Amino acid sequence: MKFDFIAKHRREFSVTRMCKVLGVSRSGFFAWLKRSPSQREQEDERLTRRIRDIFERSGGTYGSPRIHAELRAQGCQVSGKRVERLMRAGGMRARRKQGYRQRKKAALAPAAPNILQQEFSASARNQKWLADIAYIATQQGWLYLAVVMDAYSRRIIGWSMRRRADSRLARNALKMALMQRDSREALVHHSDRGSQYSDRRYQRLLSHNGIQCSMSGLGNCYDNAMVESFFATLKTECAHKRFESIAEARRAIVYYIEAWYNRERRHSSLGYRSPMSYEGAQH
Repeated sequence: MKFDFIAKHRREFSVTRMCKVLGVSRSGFFAWLKRSPSQREQEDERLTRRIRDIFERSGGTYGSPRIHAELRAQGCQVSGKRVERLMRAGGMRARRKQGYRQRKKAALAPAAPNILQQEFSASARNQKWLADIAYIATQQGWLYLAVVMDAYSRRIIGWSMRRRADSRLARNALKMALMQRDSREALVHHSDRGSQYSDRRYQRLLSHNGIQCSMSGLGNCYDNAMVESFFATLKTECAHKRFESIAEARRAIVYYIEAWYNRERRHSSLGYRSPMSYEGAQH
């Protein structure tokens, strides 16, 4: 490993100086350079290329556990420790998720009690839907994103984007979810107390579809922690820097939700499967 370090940095520092600092001989280093790489080293090099492909495809957000799961899914039998070692040697470090800060939304008197009480587990689809709104920064101002998540698989089954955080934004996301899911017996819909969800038109839409309404306690972000976690992930993996335009933000978010998050992104809580893969395996 010392010789490998010297080889990588000999254009920056003197070979003689590095050999002295690292306690190895100069002649030994040049002898090491001339020998052919071992079979293990060649395998490491090939594996590192595969790891880097997965890492870059994830936008630099996958750490060693998710990359290990992806390699195993591809039929590559490799240990997690080896993946971790090669990522560290290759300078691949996953972007860390930052805590999601939600801007305050106007809150009305609760239209419903808190039925979930932070219990998000579900044994099947369409038992618990979670709804919330995020604020996406662009050079042209805020873009508002409303989502509806199925707690069973963490799949985003409804979403909507507008330049106004109004009831129509929230209703459009709910309508998309209703179009995608037909069996909704004994379904609970949970949100915060925002005016978008207390709005009588939103409440009527829930009632007409036989959906029971649940709302978070006042100012308690943990009451909707699962969808809050999704927004934190989106902020890290997709919207970690300010978009230049509303149009650019829309394109990036649609691709992120539909092409990456729902279909490809591996979740540790789902056994390192994507939401759609998890749903498919259970039905």
